[in-house]
Amino acid sequence: MKYTKDYSAEIDRLKKEIETADAIFIGAGAGLSTAAGFTYSGERFEKHFGDFAEKYGFRDMYSGGFYPFPTIEEQWAYWSRYIYINRYTDAPKDTYKRLFNLVEDKDYFVITTNVDHQFQKAGFDKERLFYTQGDYGLWQCSEPCHDKTYDNEEVVRKMYTMQKDMRIPTELIPYCPVCGKPMSMNLRADSTFVQDEGWERAAQRYNEFIDAHEGQHNLYLELGVGMNTPAIIKYPFWRMTYSNPNAVYACINFGESDVPEEPEKQSILIDADISKILENI
Repeated sequence: MKYTKDYSAEIDRLKKEIETADAIFIGAGAGLSTAAGFTYSGERFEKHFGDFAEKYGFRDMYSGGFYPFPTIEEQWAYWSRYIYINRYTDAPKDTYKRLFNLVEDKDYFVITTNVDHQFQKAGFDKERLFYTQGDYGLWQCSEPCHDKTYDNEEVVRKMYTMQKDMRIPTELIPYCPVCGKPMSMNLRADSTFVQDEGWERAAQRYNEFIDAHEGQHNLYLELGVGMNTPAIIKYPFWRMTYSNPNAVYACINFGESDVPEEPEKQSILIDADISKILENI
């Protein structure tokens, strides 16, 4: 079902559900970070990666992440910039903070495919967060030879400040402390993704939250989730809403606020910019 309802009425419904729900399940995708100003192309890309774009021809950060750079020094020069601006700098807009202000006194849990750490930076309790796809702030063995991740902030900041001519100093190249193989990003790109102890604990806490609120007046608030990985957030939210007559599903997504026919009567659909909606609420 496509978005066809009155805009202001849907906002009022959503505000009421946030106020009255027993629990709020927040499912966040890339659209939420885009609304917060973390764009991966256009002016922001040109500002930070104009030299790489000129030399190699790609036109967005995402494409550059898969580029076969001729040297590992160039590869980490690219990735250190990528990590620094998308993980260790603040979002251009206060979208995440506005969301936190709406739910901070509620019983909430966040499941997200985003890897930029903006929830914790906005004040969300880290014990109520499940980053399913990894974290820009973590490295892992590229093999991987063991299921452990490593904080990269200190080295990334050195890479960012010390790089020259699109290369980092060779001595800053990260290698696995166990097997000596190169390190890689802890991002779910293929079968080598490491689900470390922290990931497993977060998954367990999320499942416990689901069980604790079974059958209650739950709000499944989906923000900026597209169809790249719908099985992680979108499909489970639809299923949990339809199986619980006390539940409400709310989707805010510019251009993609859809829902199947079954849970449509329990749904709030808002086809608009997430930042503007949160500001209106």
